[in-house]
Amino acid sequence: MNNNRFLVPFLNLGHFLDHLVMLVFPTVVIALARDWGRPYAELLPLALGGFIAFGAFALPAGWLADHWSRYRMMALFFFGIGAALFLTGFARSPWQIGVGLALTGMFAAIYHPVGIAMLVAAPAKLGSALGWNGLWGNLGLAAAAIVSGALMDLWGWRAAFFVPGIASIAAGAAYLALVPDPGPLRKRSSSIGLNLDRRTMARIFVILLVATSCGGVIFNSTTIAMPKLFEERLQALTHSNLGIGALVAFVYTLAAFAQLAMGSLIDRFELRRLMIGIALAQIPLLALAANLQGWAMLAGALLMMLAVFGQIPLNDAIVGRYCADEYRGRVFAVRYVVTLSVAAVAVPMIALLHRTAGGFRNVFLVLAALAAGMLVASFFFPSRKTITAAAPA
Repeated sequence: MNNNRFLVPFLNLGHFLDHLVMLVFPTVVIALARDWGRPYAELLPLALGGFIAFGAFALPAGWLADHWSRYRMMALFFFGIGAALFLTGFARSPWQIGVGLALTGMFAAIYHPVGIAMLVAAPAKLGSALGWNGLWGNLGLAAAAIVSGALMDLWGWRAAFFVPGIASIAAGAAYLALVPDPGPLRKRSSSIGLNLDRRTMARIFVILLVATSCGGVIFNSTTIAMPKLFEERLQALTHSNLGIGALVAFVYTLAAFAQLAMGSLIDRFELRRLMIGIALAQIPLLALAANLQGWAMLAGALLMMLAVFGQIPLNDAIVGRYCADEYRGRVFAVRYVVTLSVAAVAVPMIALLHRTAGGFRNVFLVLAALAAGMLVASFFFPSRKTITAAAPA
């Protein structure tokens, strides 16, 4: 696997496309609401099925990857998201868009339990590998906003589905042509964890699931709400779909580099301290974003997303560091099923709170409370000293 020079670039490209395809609709829905004459709060829930599938199908994807082939599952990922996006572009009614987005989420669910498991199999520096991979994923978030906005202004909202669909299918063809199949996964360990007793492993993964569930809702809510939030609060700066997408892309692109910094920190510091630090940063920034407008909102959003994106490599580093390779697909799958399924509540939560008098202010206050819950869970994560003491002879 390590001798294949094209593997990691395609895994990074897959992360880019995975987050891009999942955030096309939150930008498209702004134009769709105008074209169909329906309110934002009514159309946004069409994305719910996609986000539920994004979490629910991670478990069978991880199981198939460990029992069948990680390589073939990644090929299915590229072709599947491309076909689903292209199908969604032909939608004529809300229910057809909902079905198309659900199919997109189903195939997009393959990436995290499969692609990340392939990535962390044997990197020289785990934190660095995850940091760069995370950067590409967040650039996908940024591209979703600006690409969708530009395509809608040029050719209408359907093009925002067609063009990424074609690009994903082309990426799948290139993957099969350039990346050789490394063959079946070798079993190396008789236990799911490495060098830790059962009690310590259970403690780590319970805390991981609690913390990343809170973090997943925060991540999904901020990225889904950002285009509409900017449309409402940055009216003095732009009014076009492209302008909104460009501002969202600007924030996401700069914030994405937080993952590189976090990747470097993972290789140097213990995970517990980093988890506590990132949660402490998120609480005031989310609360501050609840009330900002104009240029202050743009600056606040950048700082907020730096903290939100910086958390992502931490979660995957925990699995990569403490889980045996032949089980990683399934462990990643369980983590993402819980995290992404819980995170799917972001869609109805935003739709519900956006109708209230406080609007997005209430959304961000709820997210600040979730960040506080993540902080509490982080305090219970075992320190390096505790983990060393728990390791069996």
